[in-house]
Order: sequence, then structure tokens, then C-alpha cells
Amino acid sequence: MELKIIISPAKKMRTDPDSLAWQQLPEFLPQAKELAARLRAMDPAALQRLWKCNDAIAAQNQQRLARMDLERGLTPAILAYEGIQYRYMAPEVFTQEQLDYIQQHLRILSGLYGVLRPLDGVQPYRLEMQAKLAGENFRDLYGFWGQRLAASLCREADCILNLASKEYSLAVSRHLPENVRLVNCLFAEEKEGRLVEKGTLCKMARGEMVRYMAENQITDPARLSGFDRLGFRFAPEHSQPDRLVFVRQPSQSPAQS
Repeated sequence: MELKIIISPAKKMRTDPDSLAWQQLPEFLPQAKELAARLRAMDPAALQRLWKCNDAIAAQNQQRLARMDLERGLTPAILAYEGIQYRYMAPEVFTQEQLDYIQQHLRILSGLYGVLRPLDGVQPYRLEMQAKLAGENFRDLYGFWGQRLAASLCREADCILNLASKEYSLAVSRHLPENVRLVNCLFAEEKEGRLVEKGTLCKMARGEMVRYMAENQITDPARLSGFDRLGFRFAPEHSQPDRLVFVRQPSQSPAQS
């Protein structure tokens, strides 16, 4: 079994060309250039509506767009994203063995770049997968990417572990062939007999799960039952072979675990 892990990007990004060298240009660089050109053709007001952000963030990203060179001054994707998930993953302190693991097994989904390997070189951008960016033959980014992201993953994997948000995983899951196994992870608290997901805790847990997998070189989802970070424990009574549920006690804070 060849396993690939999919995760979401983060809105907040940074440049860091010095800590770690990027290795390759993204697979879908021509498509990223096409999308960037479409964004450059939009006026500032239309961009801000597309991005759904405040004036300061809009101005920052308009400046980024104006000077964006998708082949120079790049940052490895795994260091470029600054969201909660990436902070808990802490890739900047990975060993070489752990970096090799994520380079082989981890894939970052992106509205602009499609699919990224951790050491692909990227520029900061703002373009969420659910953004209503339309063109001649597509009405949104799901239409633009179509089956390409799933096809890219399936060339290398027969099992995909989904640690991405629904917004991003939909770009892949709806296009997977029947012979490719999709395993979803749910991180929740149990309240009044119901499983409840909390956004921030889910992002923290997804980052910790990637780190756990890299530290333990996990290539079989069956081994994920040992995950016990941030107070989460595997809950076999709620789980199925392709739906792994981890439940956290509400009274336990992440700082205590």
C-alpha cells in the first residue's frame, strides 16, 4: 500500500528562502500561472470581494500579486504556511528522516497550486479553494481543477489519509476511483452522546497527527490507533475502517496533554 496524506493550506503565509532549500517547482505550475494572470486582471475591489478580507489584507495581497514570480525567490511549501495546523506540525524542527517521510507521503492542497509536495517552492498568495473565480470553461476552482488533483494523487497512491478540511478534500474525494481507499480522520469531543468537532482543536490535532506519523514513519492507517496527543484517544466504538475517530475529554486542555 502506498499512502498519501492530504492537508489544507493556511491563509497566513510567509517567505523563508534560507532555512530550508526548496527542491522542485510545483507540478501544476502552468495552471498556477494561469490563475495568477486571471487575478492580476481583476481590479482591487473585485479582488477584495473574491478574497473576503479587510482592507489591510487586501492591500498586502495585491502587492504580492503585483510582484509575484512563481519561479524565483521561493519558499518550501511546508515552511510557507503559518496556520495553526502548521505550528503544531512544527516542520522546522523535523529531522532529515522526518522531512524525507513527509516529502514522500504528505501533499498540501491549494487553490492556486493544486497539489504541493512539502519541498515545492512557492510564493505567498491568497486564493481559497471555494473562491468563486470563474473563467471561460469553469465557474469556480473546483471546476478549474476538475479531476487533476485526484489523478495526480492516484498516480502515486492507493490509499489517501484525509486530514484536510471539507473545502479542500472535496476537490479530491469526489474524483477518486473505486480502487483508491480514502480514510477520513475525525477529531471530536463527546457531548450529550454526540460527537462535536471544534475548528481550532481539529487544526491542532491534524498538525500533531502529521508530526506523529513522521516521527513513527507510519505508512498504514491501522497504526494510527496509537495517536494520543492533545488529550485525544482513538475511539474504536465510533470508528470504521475508513473513518477513524479520536475523542478528547472536554476537561483536558491541550497544555495538560
